[in-house]
Amino acid sequence: MASGPQLGSTAPDFTLPGGALSGDSFTRADYRLSSARGRSVVLAFYPGDNTSVCTKQLCSYSSGMEAFEGLDADVWGISPQGVDSHESFARAHGLRMPLLADEGRETARAYGVAAPGIGVRRAVFLIDPDGVVRWKHVALLGATFQSLSTLTDRLSGIKKS
Repeated sequence: MASGPQLGSTAPDFTLPGGALSGDSFTRADYRLSSARGRSVVLAFYPGDNTSVCTKQLCSYSSGMEAFEGLDADVWGISPQGVDSHESFARAHGLRMPLLADEGRETARAYGVAAPGIGVRRAVFLIDPDGVVRWKHVALLGATFQSLSTLTDRLSGIKKS
């Protein structure tokens, strides 16, 4: 497995299809990392829609969207499922962040989180407003996830530097 981007290096750019739930509307769009420059981005790679730990993780992040927004940060969930699956997942759980479809796992490979058997390792990358990787956590087993408070604390540190 590739190690992915190192801390202090430019995050690999990508464009992925996805969508975001806003009220009753699920808006589909292409998401390009370089288009988010000027804001921090939390990339949350997760193995699958509607799985127990992934649902808890993304519901936790979704409920904390105001905290992320207060730190000028966007949160993007990335998994191998398609946009139709993401729409169903977002609607079922009221998820308010964009969910991106990395069906060929090219982006997961670029970030060193593609894994045989499970598809994608649970991982979080914090990208600063200049597109530089400032923090990352790649889970070996993926049975737990990085908490909202851990991520907002790390983002606060990025904002100050």
